[in-house]
Amino acid sequence: MSDILSSSVTAMLQQHNIDYDVITIPLTDDKKPVRNLEALLEAEGRDPASAVRSLLFKTGSDTFALLAVAGGGRADWATLRKHLGERKLKMADFDQVEQATGYVIGAVPPIALPDNLTVLLDNNIDDYDTVIIGSGVLGYALALSSQSLRKVMANTAQSGQFIKLEE
Repeated sequence: MSDILSSSVTAMLQQHNIDYDVITIPLTDDKKPVRNLEALLEAEGRDPASAVRSLLFKTGSDTFALLAVAGGGRADWATLRKHLGERKLKMADFDQVEQATGYVIGAVPPIALPDNLTVLLDNNIDDYDTVIIGSGVLGYALALSSQSLRKVMANTAQSGQFIKLEE
């Protein structure tokens, strides 16, 4: 637990005086997070849809963009390409995630990211009072208010509608 309390993510939240709860995510024997995060969150009385996914894209100009989105829905590729001014866009490869973000898959937060990474925040986080984000440390997530997340991302992220809502 000391790793999570000294992570760059919790340090950033503390710097902004933002309250958060630490959620422990059990790891399998091969040090991977449990497969069914939704069931774990439900068992704790939390809304699984409030988990913010950090989706990493590689652009045609060899830069990376991270989309932070809660709940369901799919990335709107046309909207993303237009917003980023890119003709080509693809999901980043497994190995590129840690290289571009500094975090391993399963722990990627939408905050405390490298300055050269474009960060997009989907407006759908406003649909949730509390959201759950990656902590930067495998085996832990953080719960905080969506308003607090928006506050801490205000100077580092571009907000907009970047997903197609599921019908």
